[in-house]
Amino acid sequence: MSFVSFYSKGHIMKKLLDGAQVEWTELGNLCEKISSGKNKKKSDDGLYPVFGSTGVIGRTDSKVYETEQILVARVGANAGRVYIAQGEYDVSDNTLIVQNKEGVALKYLYYYLVNIGLNQFAQGAGQPLITGGQLKGLFIPIPCPDNSKKSLKIQAEIVCILDAFTAMTAELTAELRLRKKQYNYYRDQLLSFEEEEVEWKTLGDVCESISSGKNKDKSEVGEFPVYGSTGIIGRTDNKVYEIEQILVARVGANAGRVNIANGKYDVSDNTLMLKVKDNISLKYLFYYLVNLNLNRFVKGAGQPLLTAGQLKAMIVPIPSAEEQARIVAILDKFDTLTNSISEGLPREIELRQKQYEYYRDLLLSFPKPDAEVAA
Repeated sequence: MSFVSFYSKGHIMKKLLDGAQVEWTELGNLCEKISSGKNKKKSDDGLYPVFGSTGVIGRTDSKVYETEQILVARVGANAGRVYIAQGEYDVSDNTLIVQNKEGVALKYLYYYLVNIGLNQFAQGAGQPLITGGQLKGLFIPIPCPDNSKKSLKIQAEIVCILDAFTAMTAELTAELRLRKKQYNYYRDQLLSFEEEEVEWKTLGDVCESISSGKNKDKSEVGEFPVYGSTGIIGRTDNKVYEIEQILVARVGANAGRVNIANGKYDVSDNTLMLKVKDNISLKYLFYYLVNLNLNRFVKGAGQPLLTAGQLKAMIVPIPSAEEQARIVAILDKFDTLTNSISEGLPREIELRQKQYEYYRDLLLSFPKPDAEVAA
């Protein structure tokens, strides 16, 4: 069965069920048991992984489980997070274990629990909590309950489609990690020069000016963006700049972070502006400063700070204009591939994730009885 043939929720449900009924059954009746893990003594070493609220959180030399099971984080910010544990492992005491019966596919149950968003059932503000009792009382749709073979076949078809989307996203994510490693490698190679290879100048000599922005009055509305330490941080009705400039965060946890601003905009007072001279490629200098990792030059623990004076004194390599252009052309391609949200791998991953979520919702939206049960 191909998901590309589905056009609407009604069509997909009709095709999947093929006349079969759906029974909404409490999760407690679909599981051998729902219980909490017991491990409280995880460490950094050990033969077996210890699963917790965020996945593997430590190691142990004592394995307790060898079966594939659904795990649900039961406490804290991650309460309600769902994943699958397999192999030989132990489970921490902040995690619930859902052991399904044979009449329901583990992966089908997993996808359904992910889709309904268990975090919505967590109680308590300071320390959110979800209990085994809450899980047991959740109603789960079981297609064709009177025919176990047909029911499992329908569940398997749903799992097969969602697995395909999950695999596509995983492959793209792995590809992105690889490309980022390549990007970092080539950026480091292209921007590493021997002392006698190129001319070295202070950053102050290759810039018209290095100064701080002045904006202190950003808001959520306004015609023009206000750039700060993390990019666009607000709006304003007053444009101050219309030229492309390099921006460097000068204060706080992001001190040393490098951005480029263009168009019409203003700049906050926590950000330094580098107005590059015409004979220097702005993009080349941007890539060099990113690769340099300016954050390592900040001073102060409580409120890290990077000053204009520090930047002006930094020595940077200045290859020929042709070499600058060549370096920029190569790094631009890698940057687009690894960072662009409009045409690179991140955009492709985002689209695949949205497709997965759309079809997951479509495939798991079973008709409910007139007296609708609580999901």
